[in-house]
Amino acid sequence: MVAAPPASVVYAAATTMTRLASPLCLVLWLVACGGNNDEVPNEIAPSSAYASRCEAPRSGTSDVKGSQLDEKLWVRSWINDLYLWYREVPRADPKMFTTTIDYFDVLKTGVVTNSGKPKDQFHFTYKTSDWIALSQSGVEASYGAQWVLLASRPPRKLVVAYTEAGSPAAAAGIDRGTQVVTVDGADLQGSNDVDTLNNGLFPTGPNQMHTFGIIDPGGTTPRNVTLTSATVATIPVKNVITLPAPNDKVGYMLFNDHIATAEKGLMDAVNQLKTAGITDLVLDMRYNGGGYLAIASQLAYMIAGAAPTAGKTFEREMFNDKYTTTDPFGDPLTPTPFYTETLRGFPLPEGQALPTLDLRRVFVLTSSGTCSASEAVMNGLAGVDVEVIQIGNTTCGKPYGFFPQDNCSTTFFAIQFQGVNQKNFGDYADGFVPGGVFRGCTVADDFTHRLGDPAEARLAAALGYRANQTCPTSRGSEAELSDGMVLKSVWRQNRIMGHPSGPSGEP
Repeated sequence: MVAAPPASVVYAAATTMTRLASPLCLVLWLVACGGNNDEVPNEIAPSSAYASRCEAPRSGTSDVKGSQLDEKLWVRSWINDLYLWYREVPRADPKMFTTTIDYFDVLKTGVVTNSGKPKDQFHFTYKTSDWIALSQSGVEASYGAQWVLLASRPPRKLVVAYTEAGSPAAAAGIDRGTQVVTVDGADLQGSNDVDTLNNGLFPTGPNQMHTFGIIDPGGTTPRNVTLTSATVATIPVKNVITLPAPNDKVGYMLFNDHIATAEKGLMDAVNQLKTAGITDLVLDMRYNGGGYLAIASQLAYMIAGAAPTAGKTFEREMFNDKYTTTDPFGDPLTPTPFYTETLRGFPLPEGQALPTLDLRRVFVLTSSGTCSASEAVMNGLAGVDVEVIQIGNTTCGKPYGFFPQDNCSTTFFAIQFQGVNQKNFGDYADGFVPGGVFRGCTVADDFTHRLGDPAEARLAAALGYRANQTCPTSRGSEAELSDGMVLKSVWRQNRIMGHPSGPSGEP
């Protein structure tokens, strides 16, 4: 996980806050001698030797009484066994860190990509109960407004991308394009009181009340609204429509999260668009940070259909050099296929056939917030020669994924594999650029129009490209093209294997 820039709005809820260990800890390695329980063994034993030995065991689980050092030694062993770049992990003394999570945060590679960004930006943890609630049902404490931080340093700018129906934000009349100017009296644009800004923007639980100064879309005069956080269910598939003439054979859907409930939402959307007889699809994933890889595979199959995907690989997972023939659970290495049915562990009954659109191309709207499992959809389709036309901005670049692992009430996420498609391509750590791997156009986000409005800049560009294979003459200003940060919890910006009910993470 990467800390936010100084004096900027931090972009995660408290349960998933980034934390930065002292740089000195990265180079310290002290090995104790002897055999008491407070000493750090030189040899790294298998993680099973320390699993569920907890400082505070949970009742009703397999946890037993242990120590914080036991928890840290579990982390060290788990990373050494499964981390994709385990040879690049710095040697750090677990006793030098206040908490197990602080220790975990430094156990990752320091190598950078060709563009100079950290190769591993995706090392994070979740409170296990929160992770299960969010990943299985999409429920988290919020106002139901998706923030986008267009400028993270003063003068900051924060707008709303969309709201969830029935949420506190929707009830207060907040909509796409609403700008936040104050939080509990603190000026969002220039205040140094980032604690007040963060506490207001990112509630840590329900029933937390904060007052915001906002400017409505198209307005100039601020108004104050008081919002009380609630447990809001994310609806991952929205705005499923067939566009009006002359684009009445074009379907559009906004897909925001690869969470478990998306399985039904995507099936319903595809059935609706199939009945409408669409011949082209605009898949809007500009705010989709990822989630379950199985959902991505199902979506790719529903777009492409059986003919190009039969017997083909959606994504092949490449692990570290300890796992060349079997996966971390001892099973033979088997690529993720294009799933053709509903899967065990998701809300729908297992084994239902998925509907298909049988398209040979798809227009995908992207931004810097399009990550991981969303990028896997694009890459997986390209691997079986379904043309992907990319409209928007460069994606975030996450060809990596996780098998989440609980230990002592914390679920740990450390990169364990890189995904490649049927053509063995997966080299996009710096993101997909419109006009690069995929044909397409770079176009700024347009907060002045609703998502799904044919006049919205990115959708309009997709329709224009469909008509004449040309891009708009105006892409938007450089400031607008920066996209900003889609402020989602870290779980909603990654590629996760399996699902909440799978005992080992396998679907």
